[in-house]
Amino acid sequence: MKNNNIEPIRLAVFASGRGSNLESIMNNIKACRLDAKIVVVISNNSKSGALELAVNNKVAAHHISRLQFETEESYINHLLEVLKKCDTQLVILAGYMKKVPVKIIQTYKHRILNIHPALLPSFGGKGLYGKYVHEAVLEYGCKVSGATVHIVDEEYDTGPPVYQQCVPVLNDDSPETLAARILKVEHEIYPKAIQLFAEGRVTVHGRKTIIANP
Repeated sequence: MKNNNIEPIRLAVFASGRGSNLESIMNNIKACRLDAKIVVVISNNSKSGALELAVNNKVAAHHISRLQFETEESYINHLLEVLKKCDTQLVILAGYMKKVPVKIIQTYKHRILNIHPALLPSFGGKGLYGKYVHEAVLEYGCKVSGATVHIVDEEYDTGPPVYQQCVPVLNDDSPETLAARILKVEHEIYPKAIQLFAEGRVTVHGRKTIIANP
């Protein structure tokens, strides 16, 4: 729930695809359920729906790809420059299909979030994204799956969880039906997790995130 006494937290959103989680975050901000302001959207894909969403909502939109730069260092420095210029407080990965450079993770330590379509630490890691996660869950015969919002560290899907929610796996599920049901949960919990940061209620102790009472 939006709190009028809280200064909106400034979000930079990284996305590669259609931007459904970005749209959900935008809708929660508009509905006054989230104390946040999206200050920039960055995509490695010039044709991503996320960039189009940003433009349509009058949010700064940047296509930034490693391929545009001669060196890794110049690429990273440009990303950092954009983030700092926008006074970014929290980085949100919303279907971003590239690994975040270590220097950026270190600069924004404990201030980068990602959402994964499974209950981490199960079914996470390199190569486990999108439909591949749901295929693996069904192949294993799991009775539940879900979604996890976690802090990003230097490896794939290994940062401390912040918010998790279960989703039942049905007997007749396909990867597509399971994915659709989990995506609805992603849209519900990602804004809730961001709001915890907006309220300053999250602290990290080793592998644990401690959520303070409101």
